[in-house]
Amino acid sequence: MKKLYILLLVQLICVGAMAQSKLEQDRQAIRALAGYYKVTFNYAETFAPDTAYKFHPRYHSWGYEWAVIEEDSPKKIVIQHLLVVGDSMVIKHWREDWQYEEPTMLSFDQGNTWKKVTLKPAEVKGRWVQKVFQVDDSPRYESIGTWVHVDGRHQWQSETDSPLPRREFTKRSDYNVLRRTNRVYLTPEGWMFEQDNKKIIRSATGDKLLAQEKGYEEFTRADEKEFAYAKQWWAGQKGYWADVRKVWDDLYAKNATVKINQKVDGKILFEKLFELGDQSVKEKWDSAKNKQEAEKAIKAHLAS
Repeated sequence: MKKLYILLLVQLICVGAMAQSKLEQDRQAIRALAGYYKVTFNYAETFAPDTAYKFHPRYHSWGYEWAVIEEDSPKKIVIQHLLVVGDSMVIKHWREDWQYEEPTMLSFDQGNTWKKVTLKPAEVKGRWVQKVFQVDDSPRYESIGTWVHVDGRHQWQSETDSPLPRREFTKRSDYNVLRRTNRVYLTPEGWMFEQDNKKIIRSATGDKLLAQEKGYEEFTRADEKEFAYAKQWWAGQKGYWADVRKVWDDLYAKNATVKINQKVDGKILFEKLFELGDQSVKEKWDSAKNKQEAEKAIKAHLAS
């Protein structure tokens, strides 16, 4: 009996060690997404069920991007992306939060509306939710997947609905939902964000496929010297944006549905929050003032 007990105990310890090892592998892969990069963006439409559909031109762009870890705990890693333009301009870009075994997600519907969904324990076990946010830290999309580490390859994959991509939302109105299949995997030079997307027309009668596209966003390590001004700029701004995140987190926790009015009083939300960030740095606001002003701006754009 004693031998059986010891055997079971050893098995439990081994299983626990393996789980911890897998979790640590996941964390190392996510942390590897941070760094200094040159990013190339390539997208091309590949298929449309309507033979009369005219494919839109391929999209190609590139830039320098610094992905910096802002929070790092055993089950949550926050990475802020900063787009560097020339020697003296930085744009606070998208943000990605990685949360392990997260029980709730915001699911995009349409028309700048996201709805909170609760996942079953079996759906979240061993999996990571990637929460992607707009430049103003408003929601973009959230999805769940499993990091896989095999044959030297480290990859995470998911599928989810999202708003139109930034490259198209001011130019197109012929579809209103982008259904993403996202693959994130590490490469010898950095990492790749590969996408197989469906452009969906969503209406009361259901979803209709307009076109499919292939996308590659390749992050290749770049010289840290390119980011000297970005470091200086972010050192001044990061406290303000940490407070903005806390305001958003509180609003997400209190609301089952988040709907955003893009423009209020002639201004888009990100314009207001960017201006407040500059004002906070100039006038040396404290955390309470940051939260007060950010909350006022954000709530003005939330639909009741």
